[in-house]
Amino acid sequence: MSYFYPLILMERRLPIIDFEKDGVGGCAVSPEIGPLERRKSMRKRLPKWFKTSLPTGTSQARFNGTKRNVVAHGLNTVCEEARCPNVHDCWGRGTATFMIAGEVCTRGCRFCAVGTTRTPPDLNPEEPIELAYAVKNMGLSYAVITVVNRDDLSDGGASHYKKCIEHVAETNPEVGLELLCSDLDGNLKSLEMLLKGLPLRVFAHNVECVPRLDSVVRDSRASFGQSLNILRAAKEIRPDIMTKTSLMVGLGETDEEISEAMMMIRDAGVDMITLGQYLQPSYRHLPVDRFPEPECFADWDGFARDLGFSAVASGPLVRSSYRAGLLWEEAMGGEPVVTRDSSGSAVSHIFSSKRPIEAGVNNR
Repeated sequence: MSYFYPLILMERRLPIIDFEKDGVGGCAVSPEIGPLERRKSMRKRLPKWFKTSLPTGTSQARFNGTKRNVVAHGLNTVCEEARCPNVHDCWGRGTATFMIAGEVCTRGCRFCAVGTTRTPPDLNPEEPIELAYAVKNMGLSYAVITVVNRDDLSDGGASHYKKCIEHVAETNPEVGLELLCSDLDGNLKSLEMLLKGLPLRVFAHNVECVPRLDSVVRDSRASFGQSLNILRAAKEIRPDIMTKTSLMVGLGETDEEISEAMMMIRDAGVDMITLGQYLQPSYRHLPVDRFPEPECFADWDGFARDLGFSAVASGPLVRSSYRAGLLWEEAMGGEPVVTRDSSGSAVSHIFSSKRPIEAGVNNR
């Protein structure tokens, strides 16, 4: 999903929305609105349903403890850097998401604010050990490890990702692990090497958007088809682990395209799915096309369940790693995430055929 990271990076190549510069009239003619102001004016106001609540009691205490560890050990998490609206819910349950293999990506997707460069810094050989102790210091029960694309490396970064996961598992054998992986530039040999013997509960890779919008939303090296190939192959290589993907809405797709994309994803053998609203990281990125109401997300939740997905989270504020540990429990036969007491944002028709039920609001 769309992440927003600090702009402290070296070579900056943000994908932007291009506009022709406005001309200026002659004497006594005021210039029209400039490209900068026009881009800013295209940003839509958030609708009223974009809200979440803070944790209380035990959850609040656990969130505070996680926060203290983050500060004390100088840790970097996607949860904070991406300004995830569900950080209180996840940290309050002992779940966090880390990004490895650097802070810059070799791709320039137009929905994402991660810095991009053709020549990223060398991988940090100490990162596997540092990551393992970061997970330990935070006292987590479930950790999601996500990565930047590393097209500069012959294996797409797969060997480094594997070292990181193995070190975390060795140091924290009781912690559930999920890898939110890149597409490895479609390299199935690298994928097989990565997954062989890897101590994972979930292998995730995001298709991001419906197929028709690939060329608008994603880098030219990425595609819905390539992403599906990676997910399908991952399930064939490791049928013992769950596979997962995520779709953003609000990028210009239709409701019918969302349904069609979910059917294609399920046909590829994917077990788990999340759907969430795209939010424009800055005026330089793709503008939001629409804000579907929670009722739409509840409909998509029901459609995904009818298709046979073993775990679903759908809602305006849902992100790809939303309640990751609980979503895995649902996939293994546990209670649906949306029915669990939370401060989260998933919606569903599970409790009612007439209106969506928001997790943490109407189901306590």
